[in-house]
Amino acid sequence: MMNWDEKIKDFENFLKFERNFSDNTLDAYLRDIRKLKTYAEANIEGTGPDDITYIQLQEHLFQLSKQKFSERSQARWVSSIKAFFKYLLEDEIRQDNPAALLEGPKLGLYLPDTLSLSDVERIIGAIDISTDLGKRNLCMIEVLYGCGLRVSELIDLKISNINFKENYLRVEGKGDKTRFVPLAEFTSKMIKDYVKNVRSQYKINKKCEDILFLNSRGSSMSRVIVFIIIKELTEKAGISKKISPHTFRHSFATHLLQNGADLRYIQEMLGHSSITTTEIYTHLKTEELRDVILNYHPRNIN
Repeated sequence: MMNWDEKIKDFENFLKFERNFSDNTLDAYLRDIRKLKTYAEANIEGTGPDDITYIQLQEHLFQLSKQKFSERSQARWVSSIKAFFKYLLEDEIRQDNPAALLEGPKLGLYLPDTLSLSDVERIIGAIDISTDLGKRNLCMIEVLYGCGLRVSELIDLKISNINFKENYLRVEGKGDKTRFVPLAEFTSKMIKDYVKNVRSQYKINKKCEDILFLNSRGSSMSRVIVFIIIKELTEKAGISKKISPHTFRHSFATHLLQNGADLRYIQEMLGHSSITTTEIYTHLKTEELRDVILNYHPRNIN
């Protein structure tokens, strides 16, 4: 029987070096394949990645789907498993692909919750800016929203990548792609104030001297902390939507579109490699347009 761990390691190297997967995507794929390994070892002993069958893969997914995971997670398991067996086929470990016929749940179009401008202002209004941490959180959310950053880009943002003279950020995004994001005067001033009055008070960890946003111990922040801060502020502001750091990025793109920005510029600014990803926002806009038109349609007024 072929060893799971060995093949998972090979798959990891393939994704990392040949497909340039980001750390987060890589971790998710490997986690999914390890779930499959655990299932195979517990339920179909003696079965390795070289001889597991389509029926066994389906059974694994069926068992997982009973555990109340979201449809998005289920769709990702299928993607991970398909990628793994496609790799084994290309590497001639297998002569067939048992995952070729697997189908994930039909997701339809995934439209994230968006915040209106007044929602964003309410969340910002819920921050207690009498404390240093409050001032940091205010600056962080303004940068997250006002620059449309991913949470990983926010916590990795370096001071040396901020050009205050020309007002733009140099962002190192997914898949080592660098992009330049314009910085509003308002946001720029807020960053300068935070650096001068708050960040300067910290005893800064040697490795984090260039990192913009730090925790009270002078080290870089984790994604989880940003998530928790936003969750607490959203509750405090009395907003019941499902909000994550990513919601600010979606909302920013939607507000740009509503104000008439061209989709290509939004794609460039968000660092989407495919316009299809950015087109999610046009669907949001189309739905909104439909509602407005129906509300004001002369034939639709009772």
